[in-house]
Formats: sequence, C-alpha cells, structure tokens
Amino acid sequence: MLDCVLARWQPGIGDPTWQGWATVLVYLAAGVSALYASHTALPAAAPVRERLFWNLTWLVLVALAVNKQLDLQSALTAGGRCLAQAQGWYDQRHLVQIGFLMGLAALALVFLTMLLVLLRGSLSRSALPIMGFVFVCTFVLMRAIGFHDADQFLGLPVLGLRANTILEWIGPALISLGAIRLARFPVR
Repeated sequence: MLDCVLARWQPGIGDPTWQGWATVLVYLAAGVSALYASHTALPAAAPVRERLFWNLTWLVLVALAVNKQLDLQSALTAGGRCLAQAQGWYDQRHLVQIGFLMGLAALALVFLTMLLVLLRGSLSRSALPIMGFVFVCTFVLMRAIGFHDADQFLGLPVLGLRANTILEWIGPALISLGAIRLARFPVR
C-alpha cells in the first residue's frame, strides 16, 4: 500500500503558484489573529472553552498553512485510490465519494452544532469564527476526497483567481473578522 501511495504522491511544494503562497499567508494571518484573540482580546472572565476554541483554531490554521505546501491531503487521496484499486472497487469510487461527502456534510452539521452549544454563552463573540472554522475543516476534507468534477470546477477563474482559492480563503477570512471584531469591540 505504501509503495502505491508513494508512486502517486511525492513530498514537495504542493502549490508553487502565487495563489498557493498567498493562501499560506492567509492561513498564517488568520492563525495569528486567532492566537491574538485567545491570549489578548478575550475578556479575562471568558469561559475556558472559548479560549480553548481560539487555541484550537490557531493551531489548526498554522497546521493548514504548513500542509498547503506539503500537500499531505494529496497523499490521503492517493491512499484512497490505492485502497480502492487493491480492494477492487475503483470503478465504483464515485459512490464511495458521494457517500463520503454526505457523511462529511452531516459531520460538519454535528460539529457546527457542538461548537454552537459549547460556546453558547459567547456566540456574540464566537459565531463568525465558528462558521469560519467549520468552513475551513469541511473544505479541506472535501478537497481531500479528490472528485475529478469538483477539481475542474475549483480550477475555474473567478475574479482573476481560481475558484479554489476564493473558497479556501473564506474560512480564514471569517475567523480573522471574528478575531478583529473581538479585539475592536471587546465584551468585558
């Protein structure tokens, strides 16, 4: 299995374009804003779970910045293809991908609901970054599936950018806006 994955994926710069490097910077900037929100902008009396959310958010964003250029999700996709070929269901992989997408949508809703419940006392501060965090996680997992039709759509130009780039920036932008709002209009 490992030989199959390594034959399809090589460690290296995953997206050497300016949009790829800009996305790394977007993730890092959002990570720094989440770190700031966690350690400076939150009120002293903020619940521990809210601080934990912001800490988890900045850690995930920094990891995604590193992953953006290591392209580890492509290794995951290659592993899925290798598994499908080894087990003989490669020709029916679209059914598995659709099932995975439906499961991912359900998981995103459950995750969103959990975050909203856990942070219910601070939704005025947390709603925007929660939506951004869920969007980021869902988008990254969706991209890891590797739907060929989705890949074609994500490569389309929109406002001079790839559709993929715009969609990938939405989650970090929401998180950053939430952190900026928290810093500018603190609820004490």
